[in-house]
Amino acid sequence: MATPSSFPPHTTQGMCCVLLRAAPFLQHGQSLSSSSNVRTWLTWRSRPPGCRFDRDLKWRTGAEIVPVHCTSANGFRVTRAALDDAYRRAQKRRLRVKGVLITNPSNPLGTTAPRADLEMIVEFVAARGIHLVSDEIYSGTAFGEPGFVSVLEVMAERGAAAADVSDRVHVVYSLSKDLGLPGFRVGAIYSSNAAVVSAATKMSSFGLISSQTQYLLAAMLGDKDFTRSYVAENKRRIKERHDQLVDGLREIGISCLESNAGLFCWVDMSHLMRSRSFAGEMELWKKVVFEVGLNISPGSSCHCREPGWFRVCFANMSAKTLDVAMQRLRSFVESTTNGAAALRRAAVPARSISCPIAIKWALRLTPSSGDRKAER
Repeated sequence: MATPSSFPPHTTQGMCCVLLRAAPFLQHGQSLSSSSNVRTWLTWRSRPPGCRFDRDLKWRTGAEIVPVHCTSANGFRVTRAALDDAYRRAQKRRLRVKGVLITNPSNPLGTTAPRADLEMIVEFVAARGIHLVSDEIYSGTAFGEPGFVSVLEVMAERGAAAADVSDRVHVVYSLSKDLGLPGFRVGAIYSSNAAVVSAATKMSSFGLISSQTQYLLAAMLGDKDFTRSYVAENKRRIKERHDQLVDGLREIGISCLESNAGLFCWVDMSHLMRSRSFAGEMELWKKVVFEVGLNISPGSSCHCREPGWFRVCFANMSAKTLDVAMQRLRSFVESTTNGAAALRRAAVPARSISCPIAIKWALRLTPSSGDRKAER
């Protein structure tokens, strides 16, 4: 499922796709979580699991989440040791692990999972006899190397060796990110598991996609020239905006994890905290949101174990708006002792809008407190 231009993605013989409209993947009593014990999933997004997993998996299903803890020491890449540790922690809590859930590309890291890491995860679930669900909703946003590799490609390369786990590897996808159609509420599940396909088919009856939506999507996705040009242009614009954010943050002494996909960056702002703790992280987050007027996500909301990491989105604003955001953040950094020191160490001349007319334009763009509340 590299891009919408190849829709449907890397399917294999016997694999079925079920289109869903805003329907959850897991439900009480369905085969993937049919256990008298608490349903438990190990979750990994190239980092600790995001708060959306808490909402999407737990609120309606009663499932339990055990984070697979990753660290900045290796760029938040998952390791076999981290998977084994999460599995042991689940066992100590007397939880029955049903599977591993990953996002690739990662939200919020903005990185694609290396092929070797996917192979290791498949080996892990095969050895444990559990399921693997790969959320590949950002697969069409990969703008740099290494490119996106679907877990289905890894399965295809395993050949006969994949037979023992083929019905326990599933992919979920949506048109919300790659095509910018979140309002259509259209997603898909790819699986070779007859029970999963049957359950998803039954679930789809409660969230059918309208005939008009299906007709429009079929016409759009069937136009190969359009989808190829759209995806290429989308990736170009994402990379352009990504580079603008990374360069702007570097100029004010803030570093980002190197990324190659997604609509966001994983930003290290730990040096701006008054204390290296989660309390310090929340204090900084409140200042950035309520005083600076920028909406970012603290790492603690994603179960990150290292305080000071934040997710910063860059694709939902114009280049001019992003410049204004960088100006606000620069002013804030200069007002903090640690930030001012980091700014001096950056030793990179800051980009600025020198024209007086442009400065007046920037001030007019600065929203009122009411506007800021609406943005949040």
